[in-house]
Amino acid sequence: MKLLTCPVNGPRNITEFQYLGPVRAASAEQPEQLIEALFYAENPLGVMREWWRHTPSNTVLIAERHTVSDQILATYLPHRKPA
Repeated sequence: MKLLTCPVNGPRNITEFQYLGPVRAASAEQPEQLIEALFYAENPLGVMREWWRHTPSNTVLIAERHTVSDQILATYLPHRKPA
């Protein structure tokens, strides 16, 4: 069983979570940047920041996941990245 740690509810089975996609820096004021972020998916090797939602509590969080090993390195609430 794979576990993902919710910052609010602690370690939970990953089936309780919904993947929402990678964290992207895009501005609606720059249409070309927004178009690239929406239609061209990144697939890098290494650590990637991703949006996840714990569905029972509706908690949205960010998870840092290594794309090669599929290991979750950290989870935190948006704008509260651990030091």
